[in-house]
Amino acid sequence: MDNSSENVTLYAWAITDILKNYQDKKQDYWELFELAKGIDLSKPNNKVPIKVYVDMCNWIEQKLGKFNLIKIGRNIGESTYQMMIENKMITVDSSPFDIMKALILTAQKGVQDPKKRGWEVIEHTEKSITMRKTQIFNTSIQLGMLDALIRKSKVFGIQVNLIKEAGKGSEFDEYSITWL
Repeated sequence: MDNSSENVTLYAWAITDILKNYQDKKQDYWELFELAKGIDLSKPNNKVPIKVYVDMCNWIEQKLGKFNLIKIGRNIGESTYQMMIENKMITVDSSPFDIMKALILTAQKGVQDPKKRGWEVIEHTEKSITMRKTQIFNTSIQLGMLDALIRKSKVFGIQVNLIKEAGKGSEFDEYSITWL
């Protein structure tokens, strides 16, 4: 996977979504907040270097653990879902596949990447979707985000599993999403 971050930006709301999880511990986690120093988070659509996101995720994973990133991912999934609804990309009755197609478009709009990396649907059936992540989004955050998004489709028995991991030698991260 191409892990370059040069000239790649994302919207400030993604950074705000990460930081809001730790507002009550700002003094304890000052290093995390320091990573966003000098970044204008006042408007959700301000462009922020994706390196800030990567550095924040790495800090959280090293200092607080992977589960914290999954929790943040669930929050980001909620925000992403609301944005999809507000922009009429999906409805409250959308299928899991419709939501994943909207995720692809949301990533294309939300991340400005000259290499056009983001998300791809590898395969889908009536009860499953395999998604490939081609952008340098944090692997653990994506587990939580995908889980939160699929839950909005009103299916049950949901499982989101990382089936290929770039950090363990695969070309890309791939996620299997299944439901009953």
